[in-house]
Amino acid sequence: MKGMKSIFLAVGIASAVPAASAAQQIDDVEMTVAGVQAAYANGTFTAVALTQAFLDRIETFEPHYNAFISMNPDALEIAASLDAEYAATGPRGPLHGVPVVIKDNIDYGGLVTTVGYEGFSAAAGGLDMVPDDDAAVVSRLREAGPIILGKTNLPDFASHGTRTVSSVAGVTLNPYNVDMVPGASSGGTATAVNASFAVLGLGTETGGSIQNPSSAQALVGVKGTYGLTPIEGIYPLSGSYVDVVGPMARTVYDAAVTLDVLAGPTPEDYATYAAAQHIPEGGYVAGLDAGSLEGKRFGLVGTGWREQWLPLDPLTEVEYRKAVDVLIGLGAEVVEDPFEGSGFRELYREQARVSTSTYDQALYFRGLGPNAPFNSIAEWEELTGRSFGRGRGRRGGPPPVPALPSATESGDAFQAWRIEIRALFRGVMEEHDLDGLFFPQSGTPNRPLVHDPENPESRPNDWAEIPSNIINDIGLPTVTVPYSYYEDGSPFVLAWIGDTWSEPQLLSWAYAMEQATHARRAPQLEEAPGR
Repeated sequence: MKGMKSIFLAVGIASAVPAASAAQQIDDVEMTVAGVQAAYANGTFTAVALTQAFLDRIETFEPHYNAFISMNPDALEIAASLDAEYAATGPRGPLHGVPVVIKDNIDYGGLVTTVGYEGFSAAAGGLDMVPDDDAAVVSRLREAGPIILGKTNLPDFASHGTRTVSSVAGVTLNPYNVDMVPGASSGGTATAVNASFAVLGLGTETGGSIQNPSSAQALVGVKGTYGLTPIEGIYPLSGSYVDVVGPMARTVYDAAVTLDVLAGPTPEDYATYAAAQHIPEGGYVAGLDAGSLEGKRFGLVGTGWREQWLPLDPLTEVEYRKAVDVLIGLGAEVVEDPFEGSGFRELYREQARVSTSTYDQALYFRGLGPNAPFNSIAEWEELTGRSFGRGRGRRGGPPPVPALPSATESGDAFQAWRIEIRALFRGVMEEHDLDGLFFPQSGTPNRPLVHDPENPESRPNDWAEIPSNIINDIGLPTVTVPYSYYEDGSPFVLAWIGDTWSEPQLLSWAYAMEQATHARRAPQLEEAPGR
């Protein structure tokens, strides 16, 4: 399997650090941030022992599930340094010594960023793309004290919404059922977190890539308001208008504490300036309340929102209505299909199309730093003797000239449309006195990984997403939370949707549902055949 040399390199560096004999006694399955911090405070285990336990688990099960593209060769050394720091001054931050993974379109200074593309990986026959510095979110993570174990698999250029297949590392599998898709471009992160290869991870989203894998793998995924978290140092698809980065975790608390670390403005990303006014006092964790659904009003999904994937699959409809009953039992009121007759569906179809990838990618390449192997696609082409087709009007043709999106007619048209549809969204919410929306994340059970010719409805390349791409195009936030499982073992996951900057409320509502149901369960892992 491609990429496994990096994994065994990381596991093999244990010799550089005193052996962690306690690693074998650590139960890392479904481990939480709070559990890690309590164990450090009680002296139950060290960061070195915990890191070794996770590396051991990865070595055992990763060959079957293929969540990673590369591992961090310094993980154990970082853990040892964190242990020394803890003994001297206490925890660095809320994620001190917590094993974390990041998607491999996010820069970690000195390590290769492949974006899943073989052309940016020497091991796969291309040229290593090595940034000088960390992405802004990685810098913030480091300040909070976690151990970044490795970088996770994604489709080439994060460009697929259902399957996770890269030209660097191949296919990532879903631990719940290897015959079903892992969900979208953050599927590697989802599999790593779901399989307890890490406590939590970072994903990115342009069109469902946090929501969809979180739904496929029963995770809490936070797709925030555009601009809440910085995307500097992340390979873009639509950085100027849509791209976000957010936490993927097994509990709402873990997602909230990670968002506390990530959110907020930075001079490196102008889109985050507005976030300064919307970070809740005391942070996102402080707002978690198991009674937060009492007295709230939520809109339910219907064809006024969209036509595709509706009506829901009968199995999905059953689970959704059970969840609605629980919601009402927790003190909430519901409104059926509040968008019907509003013109929302029709206005969404009129979306002005704009492509910012050429401009955004040019900024990204320049930001790789002076010591990077290249700082533009032109330099990459010269060094490799290859033609880079992605982002061109036609493969092998001249690259489009990067242009500031806000200075183009299409950019202005998109912004005008976004303002109009946001106003319509808010109008519907006000008309029905709604606090938020309560949808199933997917309109069907999970899709097969491989197309079944005898079942034309299998459609493995389509995730039946209900919130996105609408949510992404408008720039609204969404939080997913597991609710139940279908008979085939695939998860049924809910999506909470609100107006811009409503993440504190969405997380609190998700927490209330989580505490009422405790629905999530760990997958039963298998070793790779032949091991």
